Amino acid sequence: MTFASFLIQLLNSVQYGLLLFMLAAGLTLIFGIMGVVNLAHGSFYMLGAYLAWSLAAQLGSFTLAIVVGTLLAVVFGLLLERLLFRHFYQRDHLDQVLLTFGLIYIFEESRSLIWGDDVHGVAVPALLSGSIPLTENMSYPVYRLFISGVCILLAIGLYLLISKTRLGMKIRAGAFNRDMTEALGVNIRRIYAIVFALGVALATLAGMIAAPISSVYPNMGSQVLIMAFVVVVIGGIGSVRGAMIAALLVGLVDTFGKVMLPSVAGMLVYMLMAAVLLFKPEGLFKQ
Repeated sequence: MTFASFLIQLLNSVQYGLLLFMLAAGLTLIFGIMGVVNLAHGSFYMLGAYLAWSLAAQLGSFTLAIVVGTLLAVVFGLLLERLLFRHFYQRDHLDQVLLTFGLIYIFEESRSLIWGDDVHGVAVPALLSGSIPLTENMSYPVYRLFISGVCILLAIGLYLLISKTRLGMKIRAGAFNRDMTEALGVNIRRIYAIVFALGVALATLAGMIAAPISSVYPNMGSQVLIMAFVVVVIGGIGSVRGAMIAALLVGLVDTFGKVMLPSVAGMLVYMLMAAVLLFKPEGLFKQ
């Protein structure tokens, strides 16, 4: 492998890992803070991809489609939390699994009725359609760098929100001890609604910015959901920092595994998870 090829695969792995982080961050927040096992999280990723495709065509601007789609995702997350998930916080995890498993089928059938079952493509914005030359015959797409940049900015914003703001302090307090937090006068239901809407928005945004490079197709959320759960387990349930490091590790192992060990590439990520759990059953970082 030449240095240019190595650099391209390294950039691809970082971009893939950062995209996984956006999915896993929302998933680990919802599970770690609210205690809800959300198997439908991948459906929000699929929803984002289809929103990017339909809104970009209707509004004539991919950037505007991302803004509108994110706002719609926040509203959808708030409604979903209020109408369904709020009633399952104190229920057994099996009830939550059954609820979210049923939601997967509801979302898939709704997607089929609204957008059909065809495969669609989303055009890369003209401003980001170029490539950066690495050698005389190898270059790297600007749009993939754009994805990495957006994910990094969101990761920094999420860190500042949780670690440095009053809202973040309430979120951390609610995750540590819900009853004591409520006794101190914090509206824990409002905090949970905000966390859930944030998780939905992150997953939807990940689907929207990934649409131009991954196409838009039925059941696309199921594939990324498994990888997101792997990231959450490796990083540690409830740890955003752990989700970031684990996502980058998974991105590196998966990308370079497909290039260097294609015959066993499908096993490498799960072998990584097994190795981490063998020595640190709680994951790399605690909540």
